[in-house]
Amino acid sequence: MKANKLLVIVLAIASAGALTPCAANADDSPSPCSSLKRIVAAAPDGLAALTADDGKGVAQPYGDDAQCSAARGSYQCVWTPHRDSGSTADALQAVAADIASCLPDATHDVNSPGRQHFYLGAPARRTQITLTSAGSGKLRLSVSGK
Repeated sequence: MKANKLLVIVLAIASAGALTPCAANADDSPSPCSSLKRIVAAAPDGLAALTADDGKGVAQPYGDDAQCSAARGSYQCVWTPHRDSGSTADALQAVAADIASCLPDATHDVNSPGRQHFYLGAPARRTQITLTSAGSGKLRLSVSGK
């Protein structure tokens, strides 16, 4: 009888724990959407003002070694996808899905295993977003504007 009572108490505590919200831990890593939106908002004329950290949020769900740089008219990040991301082509598709999801106004005009391309805006002030495989097991995200 005591074993049954103990079991009921343990189950009650476990059930209460499942229903009680867990303490939230702050994740200070940027989300892919906020990073993509910040980069695109800077385009086409303000890309050079972005920092190396501005693009790392795009890569972080898929890789930890993102190297990003800004130049006049372009912003670029290169990283190695995690092994659990599958092949480079799988990771490329996953990042492209993030881009499509985060930037619903973007036109996705190239969808191939080695290259994804999106664009936003009128031809005179177009922002180009290109995601490609870059050498041995790396991905490259390039954002440029006219």
